[in-house]
Amino acid sequence: MTTEQPTGDRPVITVEGLSKTYIVRTRAEGGRNPLRRQRREVDAVSDVSFTIERGEMVGYIGPNGAGKSTTIKMITGILTPSAGRATVLGLTPTAERRHLARRIGVVFGNRSQLWFDLPLRDSFDLLHHLYRTDRHRHDHNVAEFVDRLDLGPLLDTPVRQLSLGQRMRGEVTAALLHDPALVVLDEPTIGLDVVSKYAVREFLREVNAERGTTVLLTTHDLDDIEQLCPRMMIIDHGRVLLDGPVADFKAEHGTERTVVVDLIEAGDPLEVAATTVVRVEGPRQWLRFDRRATTAAEVIAGVTALAPVRDLAIEEPDIEELIHRLYQERGAGR
Repeated sequence: MTTEQPTGDRPVITVEGLSKTYIVRTRAEGGRNPLRRQRREVDAVSDVSFTIERGEMVGYIGPNGAGKSTTIKMITGILTPSAGRATVLGLTPTAERRHLARRIGVVFGNRSQLWFDLPLRDSFDLLHHLYRTDRHRHDHNVAEFVDRLDLGPLLDTPVRQLSLGQRMRGEVTAALLHDPALVVLDEPTIGLDVVSKYAVREFLREVNAERGTTVLLTTHDLDDIEQLCPRMMIIDHGRVLLDGPVADFKAEHGTERTVVVDLIEAGDPLEVAATTVVRVEGPRQWLRFDRRATTAAEVIAGVTALAPVRDLAIEEPDIEELIHRLYQERGAGR
């Protein structure tokens, strides 16, 4: 299986000083004219720079209004930047939008590229004609994707009758049928149940691994990031706060770990060096520690020296909590 890829070693996406400013008109304070409006500039994206290499899976995250969707729209050519530049697959998105559209796939969680009154099968067929793809290749992709995403029983069902999870599996399929080198996903798992989320995540992981498709993912579901993306960018108030490996972020900011201990009998909170008991429920206790001060092995040894243990487990820090702390530390997310 091969996918059309950019030539040479240049990045799939290059963004340099990208900015988007909107003009907002609000009612002027004071004065006697109720129709008078004042003009104000709002920076949705401000001086954002990054590159994404071929075959990467990158998470682009931030709170509502942070600038994620605005960035995506500039990268895909929907919006024109106020300043800076973006190059995607060697093309300028706004100036060469039609050419770019043939080489990328896009999924917006709140906007469909399927025809609601047509069966799913017919939507896929129309996309073949829209992109003018090779019929043999199109049929091969439809068969493979339908099998992987369990869409076979749904092919003759009108799109409007599909559940949200079923439709989103159809949307992801539609975005990849023309073998794009880059797929941009904006909230692809929003509102999906656990089963549908798992199916979409596994499919994207396989497509990336087998075809080398580059993936840029924006989402509020941080499990998507942990499951799929080795690298993430965190944006707020239009600026990138952090860009790097997820593992490095967790290692730097997630220094606290928790040992969950099930004792044979309930008792007083355990006094183990370099730990704090943060919760007690009957015989179960939660001991938090900083891995820079001690190790899990030392904590466990201290616990077993004090009381008989039935079972224990180690909880890693939750990435959502870590990102929330980052916003607090940098005065973001307000």
